[in-house]
Amino acid sequence: MFRFSDDELLAMLLDLESDRVERKRSWTGSAPESVPKAICAFANDLPANNAPGVIFIGAQDDGTPADITVDDQLLLTLANLKSHGRIVPPPSMAVEKRVLNGADYAVISVQPSDTPPVGFDGRIWIRTGPRRDMATAQDERILNEKRRHRDRTFDAHPIAGCPLSELSRVLFEHEYLPRAVAPEVLAANERSYEARLASTGMVACTEDPTPTVVGVLALGKTPRNWVPGAYLQFLRIRGLQWGDPVVDAQEIEGTLEQVLRRLDDKIQATLTVAIDFTSGPIELRSTPYPLSALQQLSRNAVMHRSYEGTNAPVRVYWFDDRIEIINPGGPYGSVTAQNFGSPGVSDYRNPNIASVLKTLGFVQRFGFGIAEARRALHANGNPELEFQVQASSVLAIVRQKRYSTRS
Repeated sequence: MFRFSDDELLAMLLDLESDRVERKRSWTGSAPESVPKAICAFANDLPANNAPGVIFIGAQDDGTPADITVDDQLLLTLANLKSHGRIVPPPSMAVEKRVLNGADYAVISVQPSDTPPVGFDGRIWIRTGPRRDMATAQDERILNEKRRHRDRTFDAHPIAGCPLSELSRVLFEHEYLPRAVAPEVLAANERSYEARLASTGMVACTEDPTPTVVGVLALGKTPRNWVPGAYLQFLRIRGLQWGDPVVDAQEIEGTLEQVLRRLDDKIQATLTVAIDFTSGPIELRSTPYPLSALQQLSRNAVMHRSYEGTNAPVRVYWFDDRIEIINPGGPYGSVTAQNFGSPGVSDYRNPNIASVLKTLGFVQRFGFGIAEARRALHANGNPELEFQVQASSVLAIVRQKRYSTRS
């Protein structure tokens, strides 16, 4: 992430607001809504500055200090804008306290996105000089074209030879689109079917409506035909070792939503409830694994796995004493084997898939899946979550809750 010098920031602060600069007096009033819109607009970079946009918190309209307190809580709140799930795909941004001319400011630097358009609460925002507006259909076409010619992540690549008819129009228009796009944008209805698909990253662009990887995964009629690893293998193994009898086996395939819904059903059907009759007069029920932890870890595996260069599925192997969730994709970007699972450390191999899973309700906040799984396991009395991180895979091991024995 590029870091501005004090002199560069000061020059931007004292100049007029522009398509790269916005100022806010404080984190009160309309700021919690307007700042995410500004982040979205800078990430979209419609003017093609190819340089970060900057938001100053604690600055008057003329750039003079508003004398606010810039403490850890404010910086944490601003940093969480990236992961709270309302801006999708997640932006690349940095938040820091800077002292300029003796005054404290909270400074947000936003990098132009490689996968525009970026939306906030289902609305795409752009910057025109000092003005911030919702994108028009023409603006969206320009942003789609920018995505087409940038170094896109694999999930945004078009699939050669895949026809537009592979995508389910009914699923897109009646189920996905109403959840992904704000009602007033849908009501305008001036965009063609291809333009709406392009706006949500499901096809390469309006002029070339070839389905993308994320389009086939989210809307495809036969996703596995086009992305061979796009399925999940579930095994219930009666025993503790590889090679012990398999009593239940299923390959779960379909769209992202279908795979995750069917996996939820399979987990709940397999998750037995232990009953304690002996510790008191009231029957106590407890579960060997918390459902939420298994959901978070399996959804993380589907979201962060590599879909490129492998035909391997995500694997959920359920032994008598543990569950192993294997993700065919090692650490990515700023995540390494050394910092994997550390609080606040996250990166996105598949930002468009992450956006789809947020839209579908499988992700509430970005970067919190492992933390939530750990919290749920601790609350349920399970041993600590274990990871085995390799260059091309991540294995999560969830061990069964230990029950006390009484003679």
